[in-house]
Amino acid sequence: MSRADDETVGLRVVRVRRDAVLRDDVVAVEEPLEIRVDGRALAVLMRTPGADLDLAAGFLATEGLIDGPDDLMGLATCADPARPNRQNVVLATMASGVRAAPERFDRAQRAMYAASSCGLCGKASIEQVFIRAPALLTRLELDPAVVTALPDRLRTVQPLFARTGGLHGAALFTTEGELLGAAEDIGRHNAVDKVIGARLRADAFPLDGLVLAVSSRAGFEIVQKAVVARIGALVTVGAASSLADELARAAGLALYTFVRGRGFNAHQ
Repeated sequence: MSRADDETVGLRVVRVRRDAVLRDDVVAVEEPLEIRVDGRALAVLMRTPGADLDLAAGFLATEGLIDGPDDLMGLATCADPARPNRQNVVLATMASGVRAAPERFDRAQRAMYAASSCGLCGKASIEQVFIRAPALLTRLELDPAVVTALPDRLRTVQPLFARTGGLHGAALFTTEGELLGAAEDIGRHNAVDKVIGARLRADAFPLDGLVLAVSSRAGFEIVQKAVVARIGALVTVGAASSLADELARAAGLALYTFVRGRGFNAHQ
């Protein structure tokens, strides 16, 4: 099935054998997305196609290249017909103030390299987050009924997961549980960046006082992205890692994990 034939573009039909019977199955698409900033290659993300500009915008914000929509002059998919797989390349143009501060690009590259090569200890990792974003001023406390309701509400806005079982979801809510936006991706970090990036591109950034719900565990990078975006509370279906717990406490982020039925862990 081609992308033109698939209205969701994030799905692909494959032939599988189950119980000795050949049949069609639907799987989530996974392809690389290269993000280039002012002509320089910044990162290659393995993602599910769809909302690529949101993904790039969120990634640039949560990795510290931009502070908000005013720092981003342009964002577009590569249109060069001579470029192979140009649909998998996003070109970001920075505002003049950001272009005049190349240390942002270098700092982001160093941070990504250190994270991928395990070059930082936990304490240093947390200190790197606070270079880009100070701790939140007040901790956001949620009504337990809202916390326990969010995973089910998140599931209702995961249509691709319903068809494949292979995608993560992320959604933004008000403290009363009103849905503001949702995204899906094969990578949990990408799903978070997509939903954050959509708000940034709508000139609704930072995200003070909002709640982020994700279908995955609470890892350090998910908490880091929430803190940088100024999200007040994070709700996860899975458990937290030790470093995620440590960062959330230090940053004043309300963290609710392992939300199952009427129970959850409140990290306070």
